[in-house]
Amino acid sequence: MNAGVNACASSYVTVQWPDIKWAQCIKNVRRLQIRIVKAMQGSRWNKVKVLQRLLTSSFSGKALAVKRVTENEGKRTSGVDKRLWSTPESKSHAVKSLNRRGYKPLPLRRVYIPKSRTKMRPLGIPTMKDRAMQALHLFALEPISETMADRNSYGFRPERATQDAIEQCFKILSKKTSAQWILEGDIKGCFDNINHQWLIDNIPMDKKILLKWLKAGYIHKRILYPTEAGTPQGGIISAALANMTLDGLETELKKFRAQNRVHMVRYADDFIITGNSTELLENEVKPLIEKFLSARGLELSPEKTGIAHIDEGFDFLGVNIRKYNGKLLIKPSKKNVKTFLDKVRKTIKDNKTAKQINLITLLNPIIRGWANYHKSVVAKETFKRVDCEIWQSLWQWAKRRHSEKSSVWIKEKYFKTTGHRHWIFAAEDRGKLYPDGKPLDISLFSASDIPIKRHIKIRGEANPFDPKFETYFEERATSKMRDTLKGNRKFLSLWLNQGGNCAICHQKITADMQWSLHHINRKVEGGGNNVSNLRLTHSHCHRKVHSHQLTVVEPVADR
Repeated sequence: MNAGVNACASSYVTVQWPDIKWAQCIKNVRRLQIRIVKAMQGSRWNKVKVLQRLLTSSFSGKALAVKRVTENEGKRTSGVDKRLWSTPESKSHAVKSLNRRGYKPLPLRRVYIPKSRTKMRPLGIPTMKDRAMQALHLFALEPISETMADRNSYGFRPERATQDAIEQCFKILSKKTSAQWILEGDIKGCFDNINHQWLIDNIPMDKKILLKWLKAGYIHKRILYPTEAGTPQGGIISAALANMTLDGLETELKKFRAQNRVHMVRYADDFIITGNSTELLENEVKPLIEKFLSARGLELSPEKTGIAHIDEGFDFLGVNIRKYNGKLLIKPSKKNVKTFLDKVRKTIKDNKTAKQINLITLLNPIIRGWANYHKSVVAKETFKRVDCEIWQSLWQWAKRRHSEKSSVWIKEKYFKTTGHRHWIFAAEDRGKLYPDGKPLDISLFSASDIPIKRHIKIRGEANPFDPKFETYFEERATSKMRDTLKGNRKFLSLWLNQGGNCAICHQKITADMQWSLHHINRKVEGGGNNVSNLRLTHSHCHRKVHSHQLTVVEPVADR
């Protein structure tokens, strides 16, 4: 960034995208977010508004908003204007264009994605500029939403995950004295039906900008449809708006006395509420929920809302929670396992003629992702069963390719033996070699290889924008990264040597991010794989180094 540009103020100086100092931008935005939280804690709402306006007009906020929408998974998906910001010049221009004055959002591009075998979920895709404006205003809204949020709300919030919600279920249901009855709740079309006036009256952000987003409408098959209710589904800010709409429900439930053992766990619009009896849940808790939702234009889904006993069990967030002879066990749900295996089988079926190594490359992320999701519950037996099911499908795949060959021949061609392990689905990758020059074997990932480890739930009051929790979140991130990298000493050594930072953008690398290894001296020029020649980077930063021919010469220090 140019020396004369104040990164915390609105800038009219044209700054070249590669010259922006991202570490300074993040620091500036973070400082304003912390000030917003402190102003809220002191009930200084006028100060909150001033700080929000300062953040949304700052160069740092605008640059980071453009960075977010041009580096996430939707960066190649355009809105109704069919424009993408794919070049440094277009990104630099985009930063300058994010102004409140004269801003008018375009309608969403409506698409439908599969929700189940028979249902489709509507999704609205904003333009790149509208996404960036939403990201910008989310920077100013998120510190408020995190400060006001329910303690046991876990969906679409920074530093929180489904595993936290599942662990909270264990905490409130595992004891002998825990509640025995559970109300399973689901809100009907939550994102599509939130009352616009309620949002305008209760969401602490720029009202004019929010109203424009809510009333932007959507286009489907070249026809413009108005939006009379709901949040801009598919937009970056939608989840925060929906969460803030539902926040306060946990406080309402505190009206019930503690001996009723009424507890709530919510993930987005799915939630469970525990209680001592069906009468309590049906006649007192449920009407209170319906009244709370009605004020916001929402209602419970009759098909997905019911009451279950803990001995019968219930499904929540892909797991089954049930007591067996008084002991609570949380396992992957049958529906979740079936959906996973169906996806694996379809991938195998759709690649009947693919090379073995290509099939392994397609399957490994699917299996690893599913196993990692369930590694904190009682899943070891399930892992063994799915490995067996996948092996059966792969054996059929191999036999079909060589119907005239013997089973022994097929085994020797597609399945390897390593140590005491037999029938490993593996292939040689001739693009990767061992030090002795032999091709590296790439094997199918086994779910059973994932160790089961109990998840440590986040503290309910922890706020990532409050300075007093900074050490707490750093310790959680370090612990999580150590667990992720403990099987790869080289990656762990690099991460520790670099202070947990990317060698290019100087920002944190966490377990939830994609990262890459960068060779300072390229391998084609004789560079080796020794630690001194390697740097750990974000994957998108690594791509930037090669596309712009940048140079990385030293480990990161937190600047």
